[in-house]
Amino acid sequence: MIYKQLGNTDIKVPLICLGTMTFGEQNTEQQGFEQMDYALANGVNFFDTAELYSIPPKPETQGSTETIIGNWLKARGNRDKITIASKVCGRSQMNWFRDPKQPCRVTETQIDYAVEHSLKRLQTDYIDIYQIHWPDRLIGNFGSFTYAPNADEYEDFEKILEVMAKHIKKGNIRHVGLSNETPWGVMKFVNAAQKNGLPRVVSIQNAYSLVNRTFEPYLAEVAIEEKVGLLAYSPLAQGFLTGKYLNGARPADARLTLFDRGQRYQTPAAEDMVTKYVALAKEFGVTSAGLALKFCATRPFMTSVIIGATKMVQLEEDLKAFDIDWTEEMENAVNDLHRSCPNPCP
Repeated sequence: MIYKQLGNTDIKVPLICLGTMTFGEQNTEQQGFEQMDYALANGVNFFDTAELYSIPPKPETQGSTETIIGNWLKARGNRDKITIASKVCGRSQMNWFRDPKQPCRVTETQIDYAVEHSLKRLQTDYIDIYQIHWPDRLIGNFGSFTYAPNADEYEDFEKILEVMAKHIKKGNIRHVGLSNETPWGVMKFVNAAQKNGLPRVVSIQNAYSLVNRTFEPYLAEVAIEEKVGLLAYSPLAQGFLTGKYLNGARPADARLTLFDRGQRYQTPAAEDMVTKYVALAKEFGVTSAGLALKFCATRPFMTSVIIGATKMVQLEEDLKAFDIDWTEEMENAVNDLHRSCPNPCP
């Protein structure tokens, strides 16, 4: 297993991170335990979760993923061997997270509440990386192609970091991360930290895959120069890059079939490009999942690739993907395809 420095911290995390958002919905606690045991046995000691999970978000299962991880940590007694990343919800009309019920915002009161309850569910004294799940300002996100300015709705970057600093001082969290953020947003946090002696953000968790390389070039530059490493989610484009949904296929227990939440990967050019990447993998004698995951793993701005699975066979295949030898021919081929139709699924 390759381990990489997390931002400018003293933490080293594996190139592979176990995503856990299916725990509590598509996966039972027992299945979650099995996945975490297998991941750790293979050198993956980095788990990503969120107060939002499991997915899809709903009041009945909110927090269930953290609860399963917490029960596993207690049963195994190995908290000191695991790096845990969790998240606080950004601006949202979802109102079942707080007491009293109110729309989510990244305010001091709501961060305090979210940290306290995540710690309880995780049955731990601290969270290694505490991420803002998405910006607290109104911007296009999760597949949006447009931007409309809302100057009166910008978050107070300095205040957010002051609240995070309070929790770092208390020992509740170790480091701050971002998610679904823009270059401008990252730099606002970086500058607020530098100007006021506040905690620097150490990571950014954004979507990144063969069909969504919008992290390049601008966020990639920020990630490298400011040491805000990418934790890439959806490297398989919610399973689309495996080819399992091609030609209208809908496997009975697949996420798209169950929840119909794959619109980000159902744009007009998406199926054509997925078909081409699947064919390219076949040309190189690797699985389509293998090509997609190894591509992500070889990016210079990558800190860790977040993989998720509902079946053990999927997890096993995903881990094997990182052993593929990435060649210059592969690099040239995926870049040629990318240039033919850049980012069909932003």
